[in-house]
Amino acid sequence: MELQRQGDENGSKSNQNEPKLDHIQSAIGSFGKYQFYLCFLIFLSKFPVAFHQMAIIFLAPKAEFTCEGTQIKGTCPCDKPVYDTSIFTNTIITQWDLICKDKWLASLTQTLFQLGTLIGSLLFGMASDRFGRKKPMLFAVLLQVSSGVAAAFAPDYWSFSLLRFIVGMSVGGTMVVGFVIIMEYVGAKYRDIISALYQAPFNMGHMLLPVFGYFFRDYVNFQLAISLPAILLLSYFFLLPETGRWLIATQRTEEAIQIIERVATINKRPTEHIRKDIETHQKQLENNKLKKGTLLDLFRTPNLRKNILAMSFNWLTCSYCFYGVSQYVGQLSGNIFVNVAASASVTLVGTFVSIPLMRAIGRRTILIVFNFISAVCLLILACFPDRSFSVFFASIGVVASFIVFVVVYLYCTELFPTVVRNAAIGFSSMMARIGSMIAPFVIDLRDTAVWLPPIIFAIFPLASAMVSFLLPETKGHELMTTIEEGERFGKKEQK
Repeated sequence: MELQRQGDENGSKSNQNEPKLDHIQSAIGSFGKYQFYLCFLIFLSKFPVAFHQMAIIFLAPKAEFTCEGTQIKGTCPCDKPVYDTSIFTNTIITQWDLICKDKWLASLTQTLFQLGTLIGSLLFGMASDRFGRKKPMLFAVLLQVSSGVAAAFAPDYWSFSLLRFIVGMSVGGTMVVGFVIIMEYVGAKYRDIISALYQAPFNMGHMLLPVFGYFFRDYVNFQLAISLPAILLLSYFFLLPETGRWLIATQRTEEAIQIIERVATINKRPTEHIRKDIETHQKQLENNKLKKGTLLDLFRTPNLRKNILAMSFNWLTCSYCFYGVSQYVGQLSGNIFVNVAASASVTLVGTFVSIPLMRAIGRRTILIVFNFISAVCLLILACFPDRSFSVFFASIGVVASFIVFVVVYLYCTELFPTVVRNAAIGFSSMMARIGSMIAPFVIDLRDTAVWLPPIIFAIFPLASAMVSFLLPETKGHELMTTIEEGERFGKKEQK
């Protein structure tokens, strides 16, 4: 999920040096029938993203076992385990005996998946800048279908994990490139709303996952069931357009004009001046290029350094908590299918709640309040780890982290100047992925003490709430352009 925000990072590359009058947006409109159609197409790709991102909940659920010849549950070491198959007939844990000294391997497969997502987002982000948006998107979809299906038939743990790593790369690709396409067609007026709504199909995919888990209790059938729907996305070959902004950026003006005129016609906007306006737009782009900053520029001056450290820590925290606690819900007592569905449902509510919150409340306030809510809920969960109401507090902790997730990208975009904005979002997104890679191993600490994982999860949002006090408020401020503006920003507020 955080890498879709990195996707906007890549998407913003074609926007950050534009003149104040956006001729492309004037031609096609900020949001019309065509943008609605395009959002529908791209939003469909978020369902398989959610399926694969959260699949570990049903690929490796908690496994109860006894050792052959004994009646004691969970005895280690155990050479001949007898598994309880009353809920799941076969999982990757029971298939490859990922118990006792090998239990950490179940967490490793999810960490490798998240690593693949990180690498995929970087590679496909670069590919989309070089080869256009459409071709890398199609390749990512094809890779996702093929590697997802192949994973179902993997003969051993390591080949399964390698294929899941490749699935992760494809997921990173579809998130990044898909978000870029949307942001390059939707006008600035609606980008905050659309960037939040972009999470909704992910939430709905998360909500559907227990349905797959319920009807497909063998991990082979489950893996196939979540992989095959992505075949529908191969229709992108016929339905998905290239973006006019990328075509203009690569001097393919004639192709860009044809696409922009077609979009304008669908949106019932005038087309007679498009050619002249786009040619003017391209000349202005060439005359208004800014010298790009680097990642190092974020750490050279004290104010920017403080802001990037505080911001990236917030990204790490919300990713760590969202993915970690979402997976942890599957380990709680009660019906795993109901627990996961409940957790996913409240997250969908959080997506819709975040939209009016961003318009009514300051970014810093949202981070402080919802990080604190997440921490409190997780501390309560640590006190009552196996009660009937435990899933309620876990779900509130998840939705609070997710609201921070939705808001933190917009905040990051506003906090850093144009010349280092991409670097700031890219660095923060990488920190978020590191958080999601660590989280599975925290869940394993439940074997040490049932209250330990919620405590360790709670520490991070509590610290993030405190760290967020160091950040300046950005709501209502114009976007900055230069390093000097970024270094000055917020200093008067702190005096």
